[in-house]
Formats: sequence, structure tokens, C-alpha cells
Amino acid sequence: MTDRPTPRTDQPHDLVGIGIGPFNLSLAALAHGIPTTTRPLTTAFYEQRPAFHWHPGLLIDGASLQVPFLADLVTLADPTSPWSFLNYLRTRDRLFPFYFAERFHIQRAEYDAYCRWVTHQLPGLHFNHQVDAIRWNNRHDCFEIDYTQLDADGEAEALGRTHTRNIALGIGTEPHIPEPLKPLAEAPSVPVLHSGDYLHHRQSILDAEHITIIGSGQSGAEIFLDLIRARPTGRENLHWLARTPAFAPMEYSKLGLEHFTPDYSHYFHTLPEAVRDELVPHQWQLYKGIDTDTIAAIHDELYRRTLHGGWPRTTLTPGVTVRTAERIADTRIELHLEHTQQNTRTTLTTNAVILATGYHERPLDRILGGLEPHLHRDDSARPRIDHHFRLTLDPTITGNIYVQNAGRHTHGVGTPDLGLAAWRSATILNHLTGTTPYPLPQRTAFTTFGLTPTTPPVPTQNPDRIPLTHNH
Repeated sequence: MTDRPTPRTDQPHDLVGIGIGPFNLSLAALAHGIPTTTRPLTTAFYEQRPAFHWHPGLLIDGASLQVPFLADLVTLADPTSPWSFLNYLRTRDRLFPFYFAERFHIQRAEYDAYCRWVTHQLPGLHFNHQVDAIRWNNRHDCFEIDYTQLDADGEAEALGRTHTRNIALGIGTEPHIPEPLKPLAEAPSVPVLHSGDYLHHRQSILDAEHITIIGSGQSGAEIFLDLIRARPTGRENLHWLARTPAFAPMEYSKLGLEHFTPDYSHYFHTLPEAVRDELVPHQWQLYKGIDTDTIAAIHDELYRRTLHGGWPRTTLTPGVTVRTAERIADTRIELHLEHTQQNTRTTLTTNAVILATGYHERPLDRILGGLEPHLHRDDSARPRIDHHFRLTLDPTITGNIYVQNAGRHTHGVGTPDLGLAAWRSATILNHLTGTTPYPLPQRTAFTTFGLTPTTPPVPTQNPDRIPLTHNH
């Protein structure tokens, strides 16, 4: 393994992205299209995985995105971009089939294929690169980023260092494993796995005599539907448990969806911290419910199995929490359950458990350890994030660190929504350049949130920013 190369501090990048998921891929695509007066915007994006894959363990056959295809990487900021989903279809000679299919919501596998197409065409993306540390270089007024280049087996191959004026953190989320189930989930021989790994273990799960799914969101519903379709009538042996008071539909009314607009994001950001923290848990149906088509398909499948008498061997119980869990014998798991409304307890013996318990934002502390003294935090020790999606840092650091999908506590339930990806990327690039390469709408919702109007933030004019030739 070679040493880190001698730093080149004379020409740092304008922007370095860490992580290449949909959100930073959106930023990379929109940054690539920005014209400047003197030179192109210089960017580089690093990802430790060998290639782009979007939740591969959940690309269940037939599963669709819960947002329209217009929520691609670029369209809602720049419909003319060469990186749009429609242009992807055009390059594949699939525009007419898509036109006649009349599908507003595409399949997840197709979205994954589209994003991978972008990564194959877009320059400046570096996979198999693990970012190790970030520091601020006072002498050269820029960030230093140390990384390790990995080989095909994920082993360290070489060390490197790059410099940049601005950073975009898009390190994504990680599976949430409830505390009572962590010891079993971490044991390799026990069939307790997160829904994100479902397809990788589907056959072994199907071979289990009894299966339990925990979690009432979309992934739990899709896995329950996939399993019941694959198991014979009368031998389903499926339990589906949830903490929520019901297997409820996701809020998908036209006005309800306006919680996923820039207008609501601006409004939410202006609320006091305590109000924001109280508000998000009560909005669970905005982002943790189930698509109504999936609910209908589940009910149809259950009903079909009653046509010749009898009920399917399934149990669907909301309002249940798992208190503790343990392994018994070699092939069974015992779950200790509590029903919160009845205040009753029981045990359930099962052969496999799938945790459709969602994802948590990855903590930024590890990667930002070298900047900890300069980070400003809120009353709950979370990073403060401003209107432009920047971490609030000491004035001694003149560069910007933008964050993607890490600000539900500051920007609300739309933070992880794909429909806001292009808008957030455009907001970041407008601020980074100090101009408006991507003019954004002044209003995006019919709903007026609050009695005091909130207006979109204006990009800060700064002579050090990169001048652009014209609006895009």
C-alpha cells in the first residue's frame, strides 16, 4: 500500500462529495451541467462500495417507487438535463413502450438501473474509495480529505489525499435494529435479518416453517405480500407484527403530499427545535404508512385463500412491541411480546424473523471527528443545519459542508424523500456558486404553512464563489 501523495493545495476542488447514493448522485449530475466563465466546476465524488446499488435486497419483483418518475435525479430542477429518466429511456429506445405503459410510478428495479446508467456515464465518480478523515487546512483555506483506495475484494490498496473548498456529505442511512433483537441479528447462524437483506436470503426464509415480519411500513408490507404469494394455501404460517396502532395507508392525498414540498421544508426549518422534535413522530403516516395498492393486493390475496372455506394461516397484529427475544433449540426463536393497548403479554415461537424496522441516519461524528471543535450543535447534541443545508461551523472555517438526508430534525419528513433530491441539490449549488444556475420556484404548495409567511433563502453573494456565465 502506497503512502498518501503530496498534497496539491494550489488547485483544490470546488466540491467533493462523500458517498454516492441517489442524493449525491443528483448533486453530481446537476453540478456537471453548470457553465462557468473561466473553467468547469471541479468536482469529485467518493464511495467505498464498488458500484452503485440502491437497496438491492428490497428490489422485489413488481415493487414500485412511492414517488412519480419525475422524482428522478434532476428533472424537478432541470427538465432539460441529459441525466433525466426520460433521456435514459430514450437512450434505451424505450420511450414509446413507457409512453404506452402509462406508468407514473416506475418499478424500484428500473430506478436502480437508471441510477446505475448515470454512474456509468457521469465523470468524476470514484467507487472503491473509502474516506477516512476530514480536516480543515488553515494555511491553504480548504478542507483536506484522506481516503483509502480499495481493491476488488474491498482490501486497502493505496492511500490518497485530496483538497476541496466545499464538501457534500451523502453517507446515507443504516438499518435500524431494535435493541431486543440486536444480539440475534448479529449472530450469523440465526435467521434474524433486516428487510434490507431480504432478497439475499429469500430462499432460506421461504424454507422456514414459520416466519415473522416485524414492522408496518412499505417494506414490511411488500415482504409479507411476496411471502404469502410464494407459500401454499393452508400452509402460510406467517405472523406480521407492528408497533403502530394499525396497518395504515400512507398519506397520499394531494394536499397531504404538500408536506414534501420546498414550502413545507422552509416552514419546518423556522419552527423552534422543541416544536420540530414533537411534530415529526406524529407525522408517521406521511412516511411510514403503506401504499394503498399494496394494502389492496394483500387483502385480495388473503381473501382469495378463503374461497374454499377456512382462513389463511396468517396473523396480522398491530399495537405490539417486542420486549425481549431469545434463541431456543437450533432452529427456533422466541419473541416476548406486549400489546400496548391491552396491557397484555405473550410469547411467539417462530423460525425466522424479518425486521422491516426502517433506517436511521448514519451519524456524522465518525467522519467529522477532525472538525468536532468547530461544529455547532443543538440542545439534543445534533448538528445544526441551516436553510442551505450547510452544517453550522465556526467562522474560522470558510468552506462549506453541505449534508444530504441528514436533517429530518431541521428540515422535516421530506428529508429522505426522492422527490426533493433535485431541489436540494439545486439549492446547494445555488449557494455554492452564489448565483442561480438553477432558478427555483418561489412557491410550491397551495397550502400556506403558518400565519407568518416563510420565503426561500437567497443564495449568499460572495466574491470567492465561482462566477457563472448565465442562468441554466
